Amino acid sequence: MSGALQTTYAPESICWGCGPANPEGLHLESFPDGDEVTAEWTPGPNHAAFPGVLNGGIIGTLLDCHCNWSAAYHFMRERGLDHPPVTVTADYTVRLRRPTDAASPVRLVARVAEATDRKAVVEAELFSGEEVTATCSGTFVAIDGDHPAAQGW
Repeated sequence: MSGALQTTYAPESICWGCGPANPEGLHLESFPDGDEVTAEWTPGPNHAAFPGVLNGGIIGTLLDCHCNWSAAYHFMRERGLDHPPVTVTADYTVRLRRPTDAASPVRLVARVAEATDRKAVVEAELFSGEEVTATCSGTFVAIDGDHPAAQGW
């Protein structure tokens, strides 16, 4: 796979954090890298909470979307599918460890810590330079066709 998970498997997604089809969105792009999923994203001037500091809500959105795609990719691989199932966030917790530079790219790294056939617990870090400035742990669920988000991708 040469493209991002989002553009490869959900090019019509309107998700504000990672949807390629949302003209106002953040356009996060996540890439498989062995047992991890990685991403790089560059903030714009409108993403700051304070001068020079990235907004915590933006950080939470990036981590939520990135972890969700990490779970979806995990399920696709585990099930031997050619397309990931739609996954939704059941819960996630973000810890803002220190201010994140709003003028520099950030890097996200996520991995599935544990999983059942429908749920995955994903752990992630957000790096500013070489420093971890935020972490995330969340539970993501593969849904079926009856869920309102089933057509979201």
